[in-house]
Amino acid sequence: MTTIPTIVITPSGAADAYTRTARGDASGDPPGGFSSVISQALDQAVQSGHTADNQAMQVLSGGGNLTDVVTALSHAEMTLQTATAVRDRMVQAYQDIIKMPI
Repeated sequence: MTTIPTIVITPSGAADAYTRTARGDASGDPPGGFSSVISQALDQAVQSGHTADNQAMQVLSGGGNLTDVVTALSHAEMTLQTATAVRDRMVQAYQDIIKMPI
């Protein structure tokens, strides 16, 4: 039989977390925390878009490979769709939490 883990949250700890959130300070997250994972994913999505742009510019200037451009654009589009889906899920989760009775 497994035991249910217990999380102890003190009022001062909760107040500190709310204060950090209001300031936009994510330094309270652990090194592999949620905000760092999201930040890395967004950085990779932006990098994917830049790679696709660079590939397209090379083809337009007469160099590069058209197959590489199509592959890079498809990857950038899939990354954008994934980011949009994650955003939609996060917004929905936030709205569900807000609707919870206290």
